[in-house]
Amino acid sequence: MTSEQNTVLHVGAWRIDTSSGEMSREGNTIKLEARTVRLLSYLASRAGDVVSIDDLLDNVWTGVVVTQDSVYQAVASLRRALGDDTKEPRYLVTVPRFGYRLIAEVEFGDRPHVEKEPVPAIPEAVTNTSDDVAVNTAPIVKVQASKPRAPWRAAIAACIALIVVSSVVWVRATGKADQVDTAVSPVAAKAVAEVHTIRSIAVLPFLDLTDDMKEEPFADGMSEEVIGKLSKLPGLAVSPPTSSFYFKDKQVTIAEVSKALHADYVLDGSVRKSGKTLRVAARLTRAQDGFVIWSENYDRDWSDKLMIQDDIAEEVAKALATSIH
Repeated sequence: MTSEQNTVLHVGAWRIDTSSGEMSREGNTIKLEARTVRLLSYLASRAGDVVSIDDLLDNVWTGVVVTQDSVYQAVASLRRALGDDTKEPRYLVTVPRFGYRLIAEVEFGDRPHVEKEPVPAIPEAVTNTSDDVAVNTAPIVKVQASKPRAPWRAAIAACIALIVVSSVVWVRATGKADQVDTAVSPVAAKAVAEVHTIRSIAVLPFLDLTDDMKEEPFADGMSEEVIGKLSKLPGLAVSPPTSSFYFKDKQVTIAEVSKALHADYVLDGSVRKSGKTLRVAARLTRAQDGFVIWSENYDRDWSDKLMIQDDIAEEVAKALATSIH
């Protein structure tokens, strides 16, 4: 076996160079930690088999005393890097009470051509609506400044324009042309102006970055609470949870999210915990240029989870009310 075959393997559509720790697909490259590389390499060598946690501890954490939590966290990190979905896995399956099984196709050694993995289609519900890092490890891609307006905005503007034209025709036909400027025009102009100044935002599911990674329900609840608070802000259209949560556990860029959800801004965040202190981090990215325009950390005592969610969501909403313009 050549040195290249020793250091290169393909898992699904990903090419992994185990010597450098780089994992690449379709021009995107991710740098993996050494432990994650060893974990993926061992799972690949046992592709199709159920590998127990004890087996992983013996072969991936050789000579190191760690708990099973280290395995859980490493597997979760590997899933995020692969862009896998725990509900519909294409790479790694959890076998309850037994361990993990790598189900993706595995090849050792390089190959001249790599088939591109198809990007999962976004459901109808998403496309028709007006989501050790915070949201994803993929690079943020800049989009053109002249981003087309969302379809729902164009439809509203068209309806208003139709009302204005119909009103003008009616006024002229009834001989009440002197009322056009004082009655129809100001109201219509204000309505059109409001449509063109509405901003839209998508809130991605907050990540659970706690050590034991058992606070996913709290992180999901945090996301929904923020969506609820933001939806009450005037002049702001918020993507519903059913659309934002489609991107949970998927490796996507801010540009892809904003395009799919027609969002001018994307909010993402994470949840961490140290002792009795909970930290919720939030970050706002402007889709037009991919720049982070606001970020904040909120530390709270770990007591009433619902109160913490409500309190932090309220502060985030107040902060974003002045940041989005």
